[in-house]
Amino acid sequence: MVIAAAVVVALVIRTFVAQAFYIPSESMEPLLQRNDRVVVDKLTYDFDDISRGDVIVFEKPSSAPGSDIADLIKRVVGLPGDSVVVDGGVVYINGSLLEEPYLPEGTFTGQGSGTPQPGSTGLAPRCGVADPCVVPDGYVFVMGDNRSNSKDSRWTDLGYVGSDQLVGRAFVRVWPLDRLGGI
Repeated sequence: MVIAAAVVVALVIRTFVAQAFYIPSESMEPLLQRNDRVVVDKLTYDFDDISRGDVIVFEKPSSAPGSDIADLIKRVVGLPGDSVVVDGGVVYINGSLLEEPYLPEGTFTGQGSGTPQPGSTGLAPRCGVADPCVVPDGYVFVMGDNRSNSKDSRWTDLGYVGSDQLVGRAFVRVWPLDRLGGI
């Protein structure tokens, strides 16, 4: 009876409160390394709004190419209504430079790619001065900290992350033990 109760409690916690996830790629380096394990708080956004700078886990959209990975982890850069522009290797939100103290000094942020321009054979630059990315209501704009190795909202095949895709906010790294700590 005690074992059954413990299993039920564990399932309830995993389903509604917190869950561990592993990091499948280098897209969040240096903060998170491939194969790190993090714990995600699934309740935070039931009581509070998403904030710029939060590290979130979300369900990978069906439009995103790639592996069988079901969930992705990225940092929230743009909130609903924000205009996101990448220019000169840095990010601007609503015309103001985004301060990103979590990035290593000298990090270069490039533009993503969007749908092809009429008459063009290549993908159009995305989120530049001429084509800012305006975040729709109910969505956020996310980027990996490893800007040169992250498929994120700068690319149309991932795009904006909707509130219905959100799993929760990553708040602590639990593995490896020598890097245990808050996010």
